[in-house]
Amino acid sequence: MLIYGIKTCDTCRKAVKTLGVELTDIRETPLSRAQLERFHAAFGEALVNTRSTTWRGLSEAERARDPLDLLTDHPTLMKRPVIDRDGTLYLGWGKDVQAALL
Repeated sequence: MLIYGIKTCDTCRKAVKTLGVELTDIRETPLSRAQLERFHAAFGEALVNTRSTTWRGLSEAERARDPLDLLTDHPTLMKRPVIDRDGTLYLGWGKDVQAALL
């Protein structure tokens, strides 16, 4: 099982602690274009966190860019964590994801 997120994110830390696996920090180890494409194919627009501080700081022109380019330039825009369990992807750490993984 792999967890992609940011080590300073409280939600990511909760998921890591509960699942007992290591976190891949997307700031330290940027995601490849192929990984981003896979995540975007699975989650669509939900992958971009439009409630984040980073999003609020972007201009309208930047927000209109391709989501994959945005996520490459601003990894903190990714909703997190993204959890990969045996090839099945999960987004976030809500009750539905917890129920599926625990």
